[in-house]
Amino acid sequence: MSVLVVDDDEAFLRTTQRGFQHQGMAVHAATSSAAACKLADEHRPDLMVVDLRLGDESGLDLVERLRSAHPGSAIVVLSAYASVASTVAALRCGADLVLFKPVHPTEILRQIDGNPRAEVVGAPRTPSLARAEWEHVNRVLYDCNGNVSEAARRLGIYRQSLQRKLRKYSPSS
Repeated sequence: MSVLVVDDDEAFLRTTQRGFQHQGMAVHAATSSAAACKLADEHRPDLMVVDLRLGDESGLDLVERLRSAHPGSAIVVLSAYASVASTVAALRCGADLVLFKPVHPTEILRQIDGNPRAEVVGAPRTPSLARAEWEHVNRVLYDCNGNVSEAARRLGIYRQSLQRKLRKYSPSS
């Protein structure tokens, strides 16, 4: 299976790329829409992971182009700033799934396993309390640019407590 990862955040791009490589996949990475389209045409990836915001570019425009050029590929949109409106827009543009950043590649694969649209079409799943907490903690950490001390202050917990939470793996559902 081959994967195309598109994100303007170099650190997140490399981390995600390594995560997919650890799953035994061929991974191609791009930081712009133009580079992504070129790589998609060259390698015909089975899965494309696209950031909603690509610097000055819109990930939604890229999703539309990728969907029309590669209708058989699964497309996942990632965003740290996803909302109901942006999620609906991404799905209308051709995305199969929209997930909050940060998300581990194994979670992306778990979500798209089988029918990629099953998560959207089926009954909504309520995340567990542990999962909701994990996503919130990681979203605050992302907003603080990875600064654990600042994230702990914003969350109102001790830095060491936050570090313990971050060492835990992502809870399933």
